[in-house]
Amino acid sequence: MKLLVSACLLGVGCRYDGGHNQLPQLKELLKTHTCIPICPEQMGGLPTPRPPAERQGSRVVTRDGEDITEAFLRGTAEVLRLADLYRCKAALLKERSPSCGCGQIYDGTFSKTLVEGDGMAAQMLKKHGLTVYGESQIGELVNTRPFFYSI
Repeated sequence: MKLLVSACLLGVGCRYDGGHNQLPQLKELLKTHTCIPICPEQMGGLPTPRPPAERQGSRVVTRDGEDITEAFLRGTAEVLRLADLYRCKAALLKERSPSCGCGQIYDGTFSKTLVEGDGMAAQMLKKHGLTVYGESQIGELVNTRPFFYSI
């Protein structure tokens, strides 16, 4: 299966603080799936490192109060373009992120309080019919047999 994957989960230092969240289980996933790395924040033009940001409703704001929603929208559009180009049907994304979070994100107060919701990219991928997994669900993907598409 062709799968979008948050680049930070693959070990790319693209987190807001320049770090990564590499998942050792991805080595198994790479044996049976084609993983396309994405970072909606970088793809939207934001630098690394960058100030922490959280969703506040339909906006994304840094801890300093700068509205960076447009960069998140640009990055989300690029992620959707890659999903279409590679015919991806699913994504494995970084949980709690304002762009990739799936199911729970921080509440926008920078107090580490989680609320129900999705990051901007995860929300749009779901809206466009992709199945979105958070990194804690990687076992579901590792244990699935890949399926192939004919062109």
